Amino acid sequence: MARLFQHFKTPIISLSLPEKFTFPFYYEPHPLSIIAAKELQEYLETQTDWEHNFGLEEGQEGLVIGKMFGVLVVQNQFGELGYLTAYSGKLAESNALPYFVPTVYDTLKEDGFYKKEEAILNQYNQKIKDIENDPSYLTAIANLVQTKSQAEKELSEYKASIKVAKKVRDRKRMNYENNVSLLEQEEIINALNKESQQENIMLKKMTLFWNHKINEATDTLNQFTSELERLKEERKQKSSTLQMQLFEEYSFLNAEGATKSLSQLFSGNPPAGAGECAAPKLLHYAFEHQLQPIALAEFWWGQSPKSEVRQHGQYYPACMGKCEPILNHMLVGLAVDENPFGINPAEGKELPIVYEDDYIVLVNKPAEFLSVPGKRVTDSVYTRMKEKYPEATGPLIVHRLDMSTSGLLLIAKSIDIHKQLQSQFIKRQIKKRYIALLDGNINEDKGSIDLPLRVDLMNRPNQLVCYDYGKAAYTEWEVIERKNSQTKVYFYPKTGRTHQLRVHAAHPEGLHAPIVGDDLYGTKANRLYLHAESITFQHPVSKEMMTIQVESEF
Repeated sequence: MARLFQHFKTPIISLSLPEKFTFPFYYEPHPLSIIAAKELQEYLETQTDWEHNFGLEEGQEGLVIGKMFGVLVVQNQFGELGYLTAYSGKLAESNALPYFVPTVYDTLKEDGFYKKEEAILNQYNQKIKDIENDPSYLTAIANLVQTKSQAEKELSEYKASIKVAKKVRDRKRMNYENNVSLLEQEEIINALNKESQQENIMLKKMTLFWNHKINEATDTLNQFTSELERLKEERKQKSSTLQMQLFEEYSFLNAEGATKSLSQLFSGNPPAGAGECAAPKLLHYAFEHQLQPIALAEFWWGQSPKSEVRQHGQYYPACMGKCEPILNHMLVGLAVDENPFGINPAEGKELPIVYEDDYIVLVNKPAEFLSVPGKRVTDSVYTRMKEKYPEATGPLIVHRLDMSTSGLLLIAKSIDIHKQLQSQFIKRQIKKRYIALLDGNINEDKGSIDLPLRVDLMNRPNQLVCYDYGKAAYTEWEVIERKNSQTKVYFYPKTGRTHQLRVHAAHPEGLHAPIVGDDLYGTKANRLYLHAESITFQHPVSKEMMTIQVESEF
């Protein structure tokens, strides 16, 4: 344990401890966490214990894999402050490396049940592979295919010859009807009928012959396939049993000393990789070794994945899909910072009305103000408008803005007006212009971005760039001003996907310059510098084309 409890190299005597432990899903790193993270980053830059391609060195070959790292500031039994370090998943193909706390349950441990059972599964895999590569099995497959093909060919050819022979007999019948006696006609017809009967008998015999040959080839192949099916079913059952055993064995301590398994925490169906993130590893090790957690921080190290937006060295919260159930259990017994998602960000903020008539309203939504009620906070543009216009019908909100985005929001006072305006959005007849301040220099003056998006199922509400399952997302942009290593731009979204402008700005295949203040895809600031400045639409009653504009505050 002494080797994993890292003493601060940097003087920390002037720093006070936080009053409560870090809320892991949204936080500002405490100064102690920042110092610990910096010391860990120095280690990553200088260590020679292992090799891993983070994609930070020019010309380095191999697969690039960035990693999430974590630091946990702790206090030991003697009152000394130090910190623990961890990484998510595997690093350099290992679950256990010097300097880092181990995984909660090491599936790579040689004498553990997982490796023993995995060895048995590998034996099944080898037996299945041996059969699938057996020349006799491959011959049996080829023989069945060839037999079916030959049967189809010969039966098809014989059926075709029967049709030809039938046409010949039909012509003979017609020719003999007026040229021979009735007795001769009867003899000829009987002969032709007998010829037809013989052909049908031959067809039946051929069909029986080929069915027999096919059955023989099938029986030969079934000797192999039945064994394959048996092995695969046994492998499936053993794999399922092993997985369930792992879910039961993979247990996490909390501050009160209680444990819960993955199976309990996820009702028997945890997502892949659950429990392998840095935060659960750090907390479990701390509780296991009587270390008091003080503060937590996690940061990304390396190139960003192609689908996500990750900034090298940037701090990030714990993921919701894999970590929320685990950390909710592990933090029981700790005094934790208040959940900011339960705080109303619109408290004390006005909702200015920019335009209003009998049918529509346009409001200038402040930043950090929900468009519609959330899970924990109900105060929103919708609830304010419902209170102001109690007689209004329908959904009111025609379109949405992210909570952190300010600007124009269109409201319909009746369900009919809502439908008409929604139709304009669906037909992409409504034009919107946003203004944004980007953290970086954009060299080109204008352009377009076409990156399909889908939700990150393990880390909502973040979005991923996904060419396989993402929805089309298209944005045009132009530069307004460049100043102090920042670029002010206009965005013209042609589609309306969640976080479209934020991802298109930050992603390496987009502008590779996150919007200033973007706490999901960039760096947090006093606000998100994104404003819905202008909207153009056709009035649903007067049919007049209207353009409403509200200048940004930046």
